[in-house]
Amino acid sequence: MSTKSPVYNVQAVPIEKINPNSYNPNSVAPPEMKLLYDSIKEDGYTMPVVCYYDAENDTYIIVDGFHRYRIMLEYKDIYERENGHLPVVVIDKPLYKRMASTIRHNRARGTHNVDLMSNIVSELHELGRSDTWICKHLGMQKDEVLRLKQITGLASLFKDVDFSKGWIPEDDFESEFNQLDAVPVLKK
Repeated sequence: MSTKSPVYNVQAVPIEKINPNSYNPNSVAPPEMKLLYDSIKEDGYTMPVVCYYDAENDTYIIVDGFHRYRIMLEYKDIYERENGHLPVVVIDKPLYKRMASTIRHNRARGTHNVDLMSNIVSELHELGRSDTWICKHLGMQKDEVLRLKQITGLASLFKDVDFSKGWIPEDDFESEFNQLDAVPVLKK
């Protein structure tokens, strides 16, 4: 017996008929929420929200996709563009199986491999993308981009970086020290 995957039956459901579940332990930090908004704004909803249909109340309870749901609730431009409808797929499982599904969905997303992310940053740099562009479009901070560049060890990634002038070369330091008549005085 074959089972047809829910993704083949995506429905446009009014967001007012969708409710979060009460057990999702997943949370998303503000920078990642901003990145999710940017992703949905640029690419649209590319993954449906997974729900359970509660026929008794004619509502949909989220199993996976709470943060995609939140984006529509919190951003009027997304709500209007989507006419207040979220793409939803339905799974029909008892609560304990839905809870397990939620955790599986959350954990299956994994984490990014640092070496692979470094390679992506390097390649984007070679394609002419600035650090500012990389930060904006990959949802990173400047220091994160810098660390990923450092991992690759490629000097070419730093050719356009302005370094701090907060250090004094040794030759200059020695001449300044010698001019103090051998009595070190702290400069203000």
